[in-house]
Formats: sequence, structure tokens, C-alpha cells
Amino acid sequence: MTHRNYHNGLKTAVLLGGMWVLLLAIGALIAGGTGRSYWIWIFAGIGLIQTAYSYWNSTKIALRSMNAYQVTEQERPDLYAMVRELAERANQPMPTIWISPTQTPNAFATGRNPQNAAVCFTEGILAILGERELRAVLGHELMHVYNRDILTSSIAAAMAGVITSVAQFLMFFGGGSRRENGGVGIFATIAISLLAPIVTTLIQFSLSRTREFDADEDGATLTQDPLALASALRKLEKTTDHVPLQQTPETENVAALMIANPFRGKGMRKLFSTHPPMEERIARLEQMAGY
Repeated sequence: MTHRNYHNGLKTAVLLGGMWVLLLAIGALIAGGTGRSYWIWIFAGIGLIQTAYSYWNSTKIALRSMNAYQVTEQERPDLYAMVRELAERANQPMPTIWISPTQTPNAFATGRNPQNAAVCFTEGILAILGERELRAVLGHELMHVYNRDILTSSIAAAMAGVITSVAQFLMFFGGGSRRENGGVGIFATIAISLLAPIVTTLIQFSLSRTREFDADEDGATLTQDPLALASALRKLEKTTDHVPLQQTPETENVAALMIANPFRGKGMRKLFSTHPPMEERIARLEQMAGY
């Protein structure tokens, strides 16, 4: 199997750096145009508190959103055997195993660190995947935890929340209040206030897509079976089109954690998807296998 370097770590750093640059630029506009730069720190503090709570309780929130129930080794010895084998191969702790009673085929892993991790399968994915494919999916999900992707996404969410709040503040209180001292013009203020949240959202989606590529590659390396993951992804995309997950505020929050987009994505929705195109993911996996 050929290992290919797609520079995903560098892409993650660049994307997070882009969010910092955007935040600092908006902060400079507020400081120069309103003279009330202390509001930046207030918004930042609120964002950090909210994110810390979500990060610390990420496992409970995600599992509750999918109505998942924990299973024992006596109930699902097959799942325990696969999870234990891959966890030991990665030299990481064994996560807890959960099942969500939904027919939409999907899976996700969550947890602030490997010591507090959980992996969840839907009943739908257990029904359509074979053992090799399920093991490949598990490898992908475990690598999200081992790569600390929950922390990365939490940082991005915190920065996105702060940028959006600061942009809204600029919209309502910035602009021409101190234009005689070099403040921001009203049209520039409106443009920045409207565009900043959009740009931030696109950066978040790009970051999420980069982490999916990472988990695909690292998971395939862990299982030594990239073609099984490619096969699983094909089945997930085909079946999800027929049995999509119902969109609610709860399921939308956990959708980004899942191995495949659980909703139907047509037209413009694909642009704002948290997951990269399935055909591109499959092509990369096939390249890893030497195809």
C-alpha cells in the first residue's frame, strides 16, 4: 500500500490561521472605528466559555442527539472484538460502544480525548456493511479521536462564534461613529459584517473536510485496508440518498462528526457540506491502495 502525503496538517494550520487573521482584522476595525475594543475581549470570553462547555460535554451531547444506547460485550461481541483489535494496534484506550436506533447508515466517534471516547454505529450501518467494511469505518472514526479532531473543531467553533458576534457588534455599533478619527465607513462596515460570518463558515467547512481526509488516510493506514473503506463509503452514499437522516437542530449538530453526510445534499447544499465529495475520498483511498 502506497502512503501519500496530502499535507492536511499544513492545510489545517493555514485554515485556523485564516480565522485568526480575520478576527484580528475585524478587531482592528472596531478598535480604530469605535474606540471600544474591550468588547472584543468580552465576546471572546463568552465564546471560550461556551466552547469549553461543549467540548467537555461533547460525548454526552452527541450521543443524546442520536438517542444512542450503550451495548455490552455480551450483546455485541463482534463490535468489541474489532474495536479492541484496532485500539490495541494504535496503542490507545478502548472506547465505549454505542448504537443509535436509526436506519440511516452512519457512524461517528466523539470524546475530548482517547480516555473519554465513544464510538457510535447506527442500526442502518450495521445492516448494510460487511465485517471488513465495518472495521474500516471504525478505523476512520477512531482516528478522529486519536488525532484530537474534537479539540480542533471546538477551537474552530469558538473562533467562528467570536468572529460572528464581533461582526454583528461592528454592524450595530461600528461604522461612522468616529469617522472623523479614521473610523470605518458605513458601506465597509456593512460589507465586513455580512461577509465575515460567511467566510468563517466556509473556512469551518474546509477545515472539517480536511479532517475527514486525514481520518480516511490515517484510518486506512491503521486497518491496512483502504479499499474496504472505499467500498463502505460507496454504500453509505447510495443508501443515504434513499434513507436520509431527519434534519433537526440536534442531528445537525452531530452531522459533522459522522463519516458521511447523513442528509441529502443537492445543488448549493454540497457547497456548504461539512464533508468532502465522496468521489474524491474514494479516489484518494484507491490511490493509497495503488490503483
